Amino acid sequence: MSAADRLTDTLYGLGWSTVKKLPEPVAVRLGRTIADLAWKQRGKGVQRLEANYARVVPGATAERLAELSRAGMRSYLRYWMESFRLPAWSAERVRTGFDPKDVHHLTDGLAAGRGVILALPHLANWDLAGAWVTTELRTPFTTVAERLKPETLYDRFVAYREGLGMEVLPHSGGSAFGTLARRLRDGGLVCLVADRDLSASGVEVDFFGETARMPAGPALLAQHTGALLLPVTLWYDDSPVMRGRVHPAIEVPGSGTRAEKTSVMTQALADAFATGIADHPEDWHMLQRLWLADLDPAKGPA
Repeated sequence: MSAADRLTDTLYGLGWSTVKKLPEPVAVRLGRTIADLAWKQRGKGVQRLEANYARVVPGATAERLAELSRAGMRSYLRYWMESFRLPAWSAERVRTGFDPKDVHHLTDGLAAGRGVILALPHLANWDLAGAWVTTELRTPFTTVAERLKPETLYDRFVAYREGLGMEVLPHSGGSAFGTLARRLRDGGLVCLVADRDLSASGVEVDFFGETARMPAGPALLAQHTGALLLPVTLWYDDSPVMRGRVHPAIEVPGSGTRAEKTSVMTQALADAFATGIADHPEDWHMLQRLWLADLDPAKGPA
């Protein structure tokens, strides 16, 4: 393991071991302080965040984008402070920490014996939403985690999410899709963060007026298993409670090839994500390149 990898692993380890012991008001202030310091440094992540927000809020002035990126960094650090502390939260704190609307789309699907796929963008705190599902609804679910470097950091994330009641599969290796399909055919629940896919298998979608790629997995799983595909959007307000909405199911088209159906469904998913992101752009934690024009300068302005 390189020195940089050891440092990264150590810092995350300190976060989970130290931040979770802090009183909540102290953790909130610490997160905001770190966010403001990072924002003032104007590093690559902050600059990318502003460039992404410029797509979401067209016509925004430089001052408005700066305001959004500052709020975005505060939201991002709120996610991390909550995530570091989640393993120490009581069941009651988890239950009262999330207030989603239209959960009946999820519970009705599960009650009918159908598998359900929840697909989310990188909005607010998807880990808290998952912990709420396992705690309030008493429903276990399966998810997929991208392999991180160093391997010890990936192991930390897996242990953290398994501690919240999730079954975590590695993204690489090729076996995840089959396992997810089996869980869904058994009437289970699968949750996937699905607003960014840079692989060759990603589906091109129109996203805020430009082309991006999103994963085909959610749409393909729905077609293969008959499971419901439900978009979910999350957001913060000025309270300690995260808000959210479960959107109506994305239907499988009645005609077309598998690729055509997947394209239509993934575009519908992107449209649902865009609705939530446009309403709460500061809670979209996309500090990486997403649109093809940014990934390939030959296709447009970087």
